[in-house]
Amino acid sequence: MASWSQILGDVQAHMAEVPNYINTLRLKYLQEVSSITGRNIIAYYSGWLNGKATQQIEINDNDKNAFMNAVYGMNRKKGLDIILHTPGGNIAATESIVSYLKKLFKNDIRAIIPQISMSAGTMIALACKEIIMGKQSSLGPIDPQQGGVPCQMVVDEFKRAVSEVSKNPASLGLWQTIISKYHPTFLTSCEDAIKWSEKLAEVWLKDVNPNIDIAKIKNTFINHKSSFSHNRHFSQDDCREAGLNITDLEKDQSLQDAVLSLHHCYMIIMDQRNITKMVENQLGSSYIQTSVERK
Repeated sequence: MASWSQILGDVQAHMAEVPNYINTLRLKYLQEVSSITGRNIIAYYSGWLNGKATQQIEINDNDKNAFMNAVYGMNRKKGLDIILHTPGGNIAATESIVSYLKKLFKNDIRAIIPQISMSAGTMIALACKEIIMGKQSSLGPIDPQQGGVPCQMVVDEFKRAVSEVSKNPASLGLWQTIISKYHPTFLTSCEDAIKWSEKLAEVWLKDVNPNIDIAKIKNTFINHKSSFSHNRHFSQDDCREAGLNITDLEKDQSLQDAVLSLHHCYMIIMDQRNITKMVENQLGSSYIQTSVERK
């Protein structure tokens, strides 16, 4: 496996003669991963860890076009592995993307997590029959958020307000100040988002594993009282303990080397260029989105 610094040095050494050498390296490692697994590969990368603070880094409806481009020409009998690196995003877009891919590849979809796939990115992983993670890999809670606020915290806050005011009417003024920051339909919107997230997770999980303990999964990934924070990171062992079908990336050294070398390539190019998102496959198809335009 080439380290991040080794790949960067390789890119810099070839920069004068081959300005886009990093593109050649990415395709090389994509094809290497596909050759090792014998499966189709789609790498879905967001630049959120590289300081790209725009809405474009999140999973959204534009991504459907990227996936349509990526699956074109694939032999669907080979199944699909999705390499995920994302902070998450829109739940409706996530549902649409998962539904689309399942129609094409049935349940023969695996997720590979080189580093981190959070929130709606975790939901995509939960919809897969197998999740490949390394010791450095993390998934996260899938409790929904509204405007950056965890929905379960909003619901809990309203319940606490009702309870405390009923016991101590004098606290009404304080709670009016706190609750007034939410618009009138916000509570219902949060309750609906929680139900939606739970329903999707349950349907997708049972679709790939009818015998899975849904209650245990929900307690780990949805129950805010267990995770404490939407930013909580769950390791491969945490995910396995929760009941997910986890395969250790370390079990196949050649696959680990190829996946992590590919990961370093994406992190380097997103550091060097104004790229917010990349969706690519082993056939050479590439969807690159920048903060000012999409190519």
